[in-house]
Parts: sequence; C-alpha cells; structure tokens
Amino acid sequence: MRLSDLQNKNLVNINDGRNIGNIIDVKVEEQTGNIKSLIIEGKGGMFTFLNKDSELEISWSDIKKIGEDVILVNLK
Repeated sequence: MRLSDLQNKNLVNINDGRNIGNIIDVKVEEQTGNIKSLIIEGKGGMFTFLNKDSELEISWSDIKKIGEDVILVNLK
C-alpha cells in the first residue's frame, strides 16, 4: 500500500463516529522502516498550514482497521 492510498481514505473515530480529517504525512521508524504514526491535517482557520501545532498525530497502534474506503481509529 502506498501513502497516496492511505491519503484517499476517510479517518473515522470508532468511539463517536466523527470524521477525523485528512492524512498529510506519516512518521517512519528509521531502524525498521515501519510506520510509527499518521499526521492529520489540522482543522481551523485560513492560516492553519503555518501552524504545525494544529496537526494531529495518530499512533499506528490506535489504528484498528484499514478498509477499502475508511480507516477506523480508536481516539479517546
């Protein structure tokens, strides 16, 4: 699976059914090459792209299922 395949899927929180946002990047473990986390586009105003603090990082361990159209995530 490619990053672009992940970016085309909706992220949904399994606890409340909310759409979380769009994947804009991933963090990779340098030694193993495994994905550590997904970086999600921050929600907010017009200048959100200037503020990296508005991004959400979701640990790979919080991902419960990757489906054809949706990625289910367990966010508390």
